Amino acid sequence: MFLGEVEEILDIIEPEQFKKIIDPLFRQLAKCVSSPHFQVAERALYFWNNEYILSLIEDTSSLVMPIMFPALYRISKEHWNQTIVALVYNVLKTFMEMNGKLFDELTSTYKGERLREKQREKDRDAFWKKMEALELNPPAEGKEVTPSLFPEKLTDYLKKDGSAPVPVATTPGGDKSPSVVKKASTGSETSPGAKK
Repeated sequence: MFLGEVEEILDIIEPEQFKKIIDPLFRQLAKCVSSPHFQVAERALYFWNNEYILSLIEDTSSLVMPIMFPALYRISKEHWNQTIVALVYNVLKTFMEMNGKLFDELTSTYKGERLREKQREKDRDAFWKKMEALELNPPAEGKEVTPSLFPEKLTDYLKKDGSAPVPVATTPGGDKSPSVVKKASTGSETSPGAKK
C-alpha cells in the first residue's frame, strides 16, 4: 500500500521536486527491494516498469545508481525468490543501458568492497583463534605479557585508542605479576581470567 501511494505521487511529481527527494526515496526503495518478503520486493521493483518514473531515474541516474546498486547486486546473487532475481536483472540491465561507465565503476567498487570485507572477516577469525590459543596456553609464571603476543594491527589500534594494556603490572605488594593487567586509559586493574 505504501509503495502504491509513493508511485502515485511520483507519477505527478515535477523533475525539480524529484531531485530533492532522491536520497531518502531511493534509500527506502533499496530497503524495500532487499526485503525477504517477495511481494514487497516485487512491488518496489515494479517502479522500473513505470515509464515516467523511469525517465526521472534516467535523468538522475548518476545519483540514483550509487544508492540502488549495492542492494540490487547483492539480491541478484542471494535472494531466495527467482522472480525477484529476474526483476533485479532487468533493473540492472536498465542501469547498464542508462550509464554503462558508471555501472562498470559501481560493479568494480562493489566487488572490491566485498573482497575487503571478506579479508576483514578472515583477519577477525585469525585474531580470535589467536586469542583462544592464548587463553588455553597462558604465559608461564614470571613471563611478561607483551604486546607482541597480539596481532600488530590490534596493538597499533590500542595504542592509537589509548587503551593499550600495560605489559606488566605491579601487585599491591610491589611484585611484578603477569596475571594483573592495567589499562593505560582507565588505570583499572583486571585479571586476564576475570569476567567483566
